Amino acid sequence: MSDKMWGKEPFWGLGSEWDPQWILTDNQKKLQATLIDLCATDMRENAVESDKKLMYPRKNFQLLAKHGFLGLIVPKELGGMGENHVAAAMAVETIARYGCPSTAMCYTMHLGAVAAALFRYHDSKPIQDIMRRIDKDCLVGTLSYSDPETGSHFWYPISSGAEETKDGWKVRKKASWTTSGGFADWYIIQTTSPNFAGNYSDLSCFLIMGNEVKADPANWDGLGLRGNQSGPIEVDCTIPKDRLVGATGDGAASNDECVDPFFLLCSSACWNGISMALIDIAKKHTTGKTHKDVGMRVADYPTIQDYVGEAIIETNSCRSFDFMMAQAMDSVTNNCDWSIHRDTKALPRAQYLSWMWQVKFAAAKNVAHVTDKMLHACGGTAYKPRPLEIERYLRDGKAGWVMGPTNEVLRQFVGKAALLGFGALDYWNQAINERVLNNEIKKMSAADKQALAKRLMDETKAAAE
Repeated sequence: MSDKMWGKEPFWGLGSEWDPQWILTDNQKKLQATLIDLCATDMRENAVESDKKLMYPRKNFQLLAKHGFLGLIVPKELGGMGENHVAAAMAVETIARYGCPSTAMCYTMHLGAVAAALFRYHDSKPIQDIMRRIDKDCLVGTLSYSDPETGSHFWYPISSGAEETKDGWKVRKKASWTTSGGFADWYIIQTTSPNFAGNYSDLSCFLIMGNEVKADPANWDGLGLRGNQSGPIEVDCTIPKDRLVGATGDGAASNDECVDPFFLLCSSACWNGISMALIDIAKKHTTGKTHKDVGMRVADYPTIQDYVGEAIIETNSCRSFDFMMAQAMDSVTNNCDWSIHRDTKALPRAQYLSWMWQVKFAAAKNVAHVTDKMLHACGGTAYKPRPLEIERYLRDGKAGWVMGPTNEVLRQFVGKAALLGFGALDYWNQAINERVLNNEIKKMSAADKQALAKRLMDETKAAAE
């Protein structure tokens, strides 16, 4: 019998003997128990409503805010819990597993926005004000970094920009995918820096309020995560000077130190939570359904045991990887102590970015596999939306692979960096691949080379004028 409770009854899925509880502090175990209780009483039911009606999970965020979870990683001096990376991963995984994956993904983006804000909150009154009111006023944040011209290469905001004015900053932003778009109360957005001169690594971050964002949530209709309202937004407004987050040109450092580590950590936790949710459902169904003709439960068949056993092993490998990296980041940040960033050159998390790419790839690949296998284990009953809800979790889990950075991008990053060095990644398309260039020139005729030389000379002359 499970040692977990689901309301007043024992939990019907896997017990904590399959969870890495030993990495959690006593306080984190209490937080997890609170989250499971919220899921059992309201959040799981709200997930069905969000999926069916494409409804943003505001009710679930109000529950989270009531218990202080919007300020999970906010320093205690600002009224938050002051928790660490392990707690962030645990909270997202718990919400996805026992409650609502759409809420878990929106919460992931909220934590990413909080991290990007806290990275440079020390002298920012607007950020400090939001952090102090984040739970009291249920102030949901999100990140907006994507660009319609560059897809999952979200670090490359071609369609955005900012200029300094006498009143502050004129900010222009077009984003193709923004979770909580049109529903968040505040946004951290990234554009090319003021005085941009063509170097797309010159990025800046800005704090934008909800009423400064143009969005059309009615157009959102995704295959899964149907409550997260991830659609295009547009910003075109002038904001006060103190809404620049950090210094101009600080965006690339913010990406490597906060935005990417927190997003990859927590989105991976979301995929792991979905995988565990499916295993929970499969356990309940296969142990409860009997084939009367042979007198065996579905769970008694070796094939089903193999499916579930492999799913647990692979998912716990992904969970262990995620929590290991959370602990690694805790160890170099004094348990997510934001005061270390008073030194603007302190970037301790950035050293683990290549590891976080691996974490996301593994979790997103695994959830795609587990969703299929648990569907197979539960048979035709799982193919219907009710009563098992495997169909909904399957659709939610499919988002993992394609969510930027996509798994195609990540595996090439890792392979390319391992074989050719990190400099070969060339995020902003600045390095020349001389091998390819020389090989292509070899293929050209004398006339083609003359034409190319003339064009290059003309372009050089025009650029110098």
